[in-house]
Amino acid sequence: MTAVGQMFALGLEVLRQLLRRPFQYRELVEQFWFVASVSILPSMLVSIPFGAVIGLELGSLTAQIGAESFDGAASVLAVIQQASPIVTTLIIAGAGGSAICADLGSRTIREEIDAMEVLGVSPVHRLVVPRVLAATSVAVLLNGMVSVVGVAGGYFFNVVMQGGTPGAYVASFAALAQLPDLWVSELKATFFGFLAGVVASYRGLHPRGGPKGVGDSVNQSVVITFLLLFLVNAVITAVYLRIVPAKGM
Repeated sequence: MTAVGQMFALGLEVLRQLLRRPFQYRELVEQFWFVASVSILPSMLVSIPFGAVIGLELGSLTAQIGAESFDGAASVLAVIQQASPIVTTLIIAGAGGSAICADLGSRTIREEIDAMEVLGVSPVHRLVVPRVLAATSVAVLLNGMVSVVGVAGGYFFNVVMQGGTPGAYVASFAALAQLPDLWVSELKATFFGFLAGVVASYRGLHPRGGPKGVGDSVNQSVVITFLLLFLVNAVITAVYLRIVPAKGM
């Protein structure tokens, strides 16, 4: 429970330090480019089978109940609302987050963090804020790309592999989808990216047991992010479905 409270406090401190000047623009650009470079290709490769599996499963289900005309809406909404932000954050946490945690952990065991504090430099403002903001920004932008690739994968497998009708696929999506579906997807990506950055930074600033502890912290940061990701996703989804009615209702 102490670690949870400290992570929450670090998240609040990051939000507070966002307004502090001077802002570390160079560090932000470097971290943004690094996180994006290690996340773009894996996200695309993972989103294709995600969209394909969702399209194939829903296509088989709708065929059993005689609702093939709703294949497009069901699969696309599932990809945009659920699969896309989750896939994006899993990749960012596994690739970018682990690197962030390892970098901060190595700085901590070399006592660079302590030296910065002695000199009156805030490690949160100088190191953590750019990394968390980079992870959040990449998650938001990458979420759109993953959505497009996932929808394209679902369309291909539904139309080509299962013999679906392209016009019906697109028409059902246009009939049932609404703009808030995209908004909630981007909102999830924002929360998840921020969460991945904070958890990775916290574990990097608190390694235990020297160099071996850095490796353990990297593993712990990924696992903790995955667990919190699904918990936060359930909460946001439940609130969204209560606030925003389905289209046509």
